[in-house]
Amino acid sequence: MITLTGMYAYPIKSCAGMPLDIGELDQYGLVNDRRWLVVDESGMFQTQRELPSLSLIQPKLSGSGLMLNAPGMESVEVSKPSDAKISNVTIWRNQCDADDAGNLVAEWLSDYLKTSCRLVTIGNAFQRPVNPDHALDNDEVSFADGYPFLIISEASLEDLNSRLETPLPMNRFRPNFVVSGTDAFAESGWKTFKIGEHLFHNVKPCARCVITTVDQSTAEQGKEPLTTLSTYRKTDDGRILFGENLIHEQKQGQVRVGDTIEILS
Repeated sequence: MITLTGMYAYPIKSCAGMPLDIGELDQYGLVNDRRWLVVDESGMFQTQRELPSLSLIQPKLSGSGLMLNAPGMESVEVSKPSDAKISNVTIWRNQCDADDAGNLVAEWLSDYLKTSCRLVTIGNAFQRPVNPDHALDNDEVSFADGYPFLIISEASLEDLNSRLETPLPMNRFRPNFVVSGTDAFAESGWKTFKIGEHLFHNVKPCARCVITTVDQSTAEQGKEPLTTLSTYRKTDDGRILFGENLIHEQKQGQVRVGDTIEILS
């Protein structure tokens, strides 16, 4: 039996994630997943690719916003702005209107990250479509790299770890869904499947970047797992694949850790 054994949301893109027992769904994916974004002064999105220490910022849900903690910093609380300045931000090829979260958290982030930056969040003006080459029906996405969900099987990580000198935890790959009861990389062959009662479509393998080489507990960067993955998970055009990108049909409801996965095609 294939089972959902882990579920994670990442409130701020590239910052620490939080485990979920129950995941609420909306039009963007998991509620509270990548709904906030760190940008530079020009509005360009910032991730662990540029700033590995983002991994050490721990956001916790707090009322209508977040409480942020980071090493050596006092906690700061940020509320979802009700009358925010609208900022135009760039994330990959998309330009989006987002709500600026204010100067207090901007100063806190700039002090910790040692570079001038701001925090923005999804507001009423936000629009960001999924790549139409892979969308099903006007699908939308949050500040995630490109798709609402990422799924990885425990067996795929076990296969990788069997090839590494030092095993790596699943958090290196920042999935939303983790499943058990499969062969390694079985998820690559799924096209449509249900988690509980909810239908998902596998639309594209996930090409991995240097964020996977950042230790999520120390922000130190190495060479693995990309060096090893490149020996057996590299495509002819140079992409290194690990995990699968998903789109969901029902834009509301719940999925739960322990739900059974039913493969439809």
